[in-house]
Amino acid sequence: MRIEKDTMGEVEVPQEALWGAQTGRSLMNFHIGKEKMPKDIIHAFAILKRSVAITNNNLKKLSDEKTRAIVLACDQILESRHDEEFPLSVWQTGSGTQTNMNVNEVVANLATNILGGDFKKNKLIHPNDDVNMSQSSNDTFPTAMHIAAVLAIEEKMLPKLVCFKETLEKKSNDYKDVIKIGRTHLQDATPISVGQEISGWAEMIKKSEDMIKSSLLHVRELALGGTAVGTGLNAPPKLGEMVASEISRFTCKEFVTAPNKFHALTSHDALVFSHGALKALAADLMKIANDVRWLSSGPRCGIGEYKIPANEPGSSIMPGKVNPTQAEAVTMVSCQVFGNDTTIALAASQGNFELNVFKPVLINAYLQSVKLLGDVMKSFNDNCVVGLEPIKQKIEFNLNNSLMLVTALNPHIGYENAANIAKNAHEKGISLKESAMEFNLLSEDEFDEIVNPINMI
Repeated sequence: MRIEKDTMGEVEVPQEALWGAQTGRSLMNFHIGKEKMPKDIIHAFAILKRSVAITNNNLKKLSDEKTRAIVLACDQILESRHDEEFPLSVWQTGSGTQTNMNVNEVVANLATNILGGDFKKNKLIHPNDDVNMSQSSNDTFPTAMHIAAVLAIEEKMLPKLVCFKETLEKKSNDYKDVIKIGRTHLQDATPISVGQEISGWAEMIKKSEDMIKSSLLHVRELALGGTAVGTGLNAPPKLGEMVASEISRFTCKEFVTAPNKFHALTSHDALVFSHGALKALAADLMKIANDVRWLSSGPRCGIGEYKIPANEPGSSIMPGKVNPTQAEAVTMVSCQVFGNDTTIALAASQGNFELNVFKPVLINAYLQSVKLLGDVMKSFNDNCVVGLEPIKQKIEFNLNNSLMLVTALNPHIGYENAANIAKNAHEKGISLKESAMEFNLLSEDEFDEIVNPINMI
């Protein structure tokens, strides 16, 4: 162990650790759960710290030498070379101060080494005075939250969503000519093509994609420049605007400085709104997964109109059983996202006066939703939907035996007469055609011409 110091005194930390006293205190004080601060937040902090250093250098507040060292240190963090140096719990101070200082300490010590010093003996870069220059945890943590949210959605989730959407669109086109019976209320309805049914799923994902993208509009606003309470104390007036520009340049993503820093520190309505779009995606995925497992149910004693890939044995006791496991994974993820949405809403509604102090739990839930949705869409796509096929023999059987084909007769013989034909067929266990002939309302040729599923979709 070695001794590190902060304003409260001395703290023992592991000899080779790059972090210092404040990280050590947090480790001692918050033995809660197993959830660690997400790596996406740490990387967002590294982007933020390098961008602020460059901006402070442009404003003549930080030397070229220190700026270069801080930027290189942040780049090492972004390369995941020091992930073990960020061990803090999600369950810490609600402002995320300890994580901000964890990053400050690691960057400062890395930068000291880059400058040729030995951080254990003589710190050439100070975590507060240099790495945290012109900043407060109260504006850096919400800034990191927004950076992490945008990057996670645009780089990690949306590409998987697009792949899933394209698979559905291809399936819709491939099976556009396969006609089946439609269903509403879990009861037979009028015909629909398999392609049309799947096109509804594809449109759900497309609409979710559009909503998620549009929901990022206000997430692109960054709190940096507000410092402690939104007034910008100890920060140059143009800092927020300049840092947002530098972050945009570095990430190739659009970010802007928040127009009202008092709002940016105390409210997280942008993330609440954005997660609402993620919840809508989860709801659509739940619907699609349930449709897939209903339509593939059986295979002999259920609906059995779709065939799903057999990925693994479905039972430890029933040989040959195949279960819709990928659909089940989707529905479980959806449940978790619904729960995360409640957590995020509650967390965003709390805090007092100039600061929301539920930030870590909020962003942890948000990022978990993004990762789970992205991962499960890829899994569902690759292991189930790509191999999804209609079972044409069962589809044709169900179509021909459905009583709802009688709907096509409405304009010709009236609703009540058509209903009588359907009821009679059901009660006697005969075909619609046989039932219609008993009522002498139309000829066999007329029936065949009118009750043609091809003309009903």
